[in-house]
Amino acid sequence: MKNQSITNNLDWICIIIYIMLVVMGWLNIYSSSLSSIEDTYEKQLIFILLTIPLIFIILSIDGKFYEKYASIIFGVSLLSLVGLFAFGKVIAGQRCWYSFGSFTLQPSEFAKAATALALAKYLSDTQINLKDVNRQIQALAIVFLPVMLILPQPDPGSALIYSIFIIVLYREGLPSWYVWTGFITILLFVLTLVLQPQYVILTALLVIVFIHFKSRLPDRNIVLSGILFTLISGFVLSVNYVFTHVFKQHHRDRFNILLGKTVDMKGIGYNTNQSEIAIGSGGWFGKGFLEGTQTKGGFVPEQHTDYIFTTVGEEWGFIGSLVVIALFAGLFLRIIYLAERQKTKFSRVYGYCVAGILFIHFFVNIAMVAGVFPTIGVPLPFFSYGGSGLWGFTILLFIFIKMDANKVNEW
Repeated sequence: MKNQSITNNLDWICIIIYIMLVVMGWLNIYSSSLSSIEDTYEKQLIFILLTIPLIFIILSIDGKFYEKYASIIFGVSLLSLVGLFAFGKVIAGQRCWYSFGSFTLQPSEFAKAATALALAKYLSDTQINLKDVNRQIQALAIVFLPVMLILPQPDPGSALIYSIFIIVLYREGLPSWYVWTGFITILLFVLTLVLQPQYVILTALLVIVFIHFKSRLPDRNIVLSGILFTLISGFVLSVNYVFTHVFKQHHRDRFNILLGKTVDMKGIGYNTNQSEIAIGSGGWFGKGFLEGTQTKGGFVPEQHTDYIFTTVGEEWGFIGSLVVIALFAGLFLRIIYLAERQKTKFSRVYGYCVAGILFIHFFVNIAMVAGVFPTIGVPLPFFSYGGSGLWGFTILLFIFIKMDANKVNEW
């Protein structure tokens, strides 16, 4: 009787949007892979069919299981990432996969859900106060442990996704200066690549002086302002060194193209240029399903994976793209709405993690395809080809759907 009650309380809005996105994703993979000799659309269909028993397994497990064993799940996930250094298969210079014959599995796709569970478990402790520096360090350690294992693979795209957890922590009481520090750091980095370092330092000095004298605080701490200026100056002066000696050549090339410092339509900028052509050629209503010339001609590399949205833009046009974006937006908002209704802090925090992970994947992928973000290999949830990605996102979402259905049994 209890199981029946939980089944009846599943959030069908989330489930219906999920089904629509998966089906639309497969249709676009089918279209984009017709020009390829690989049977990607057949493999993706198998991956989709395998999500059905996966969903039933997730929903059949008691909702408290995920909270009780969150730490163990996180530990197993970390071990799976560590194991890649010894047993991982190298594909395109990245050691991100375990190989089982012709089948590969990418553990970083599952680590996101595991990290979300671990963070929710930690923050749901009644003694946790993120105003405490020690608690801040412990919470950030949960986030950065998988990042430290993913970056050396190297997989900067997957590592970037974990930055969204800072927003979740901010929602739960992390001081706002963490968010502002991250934003200002990124802004200073980009400005230094575009302008000369001395101009960025001078601008920073003027801003600090303005804030210093405009502040209404009783004690205007000039020493603190001086320390802040020194830190900013040191960071700005180190940007060029980091960009030249730490970033790999293809990362530098992508940033230079994005910032307009290099024009390379046939080399490293080819993907972005072709994706923009494909999307722009779709017009208002698109060329029609299977009628995209850029798609059928195979002009956009990796179109069935990271650049799948170009197929949407070309064949479905602006209106079709808007529908897809609206579905994603609806899913994000629905998850946040459900998260706020949860009766336990664990479920609420996990819900925000789910919404955040899906959103940053969506945002970065669309920005990447549109040419306003460097190409770093971030898939579009439920759309991009790949079993690990599809299963990872499915697990992430349906664990929360299970938690939400189980709230009728919470006190």
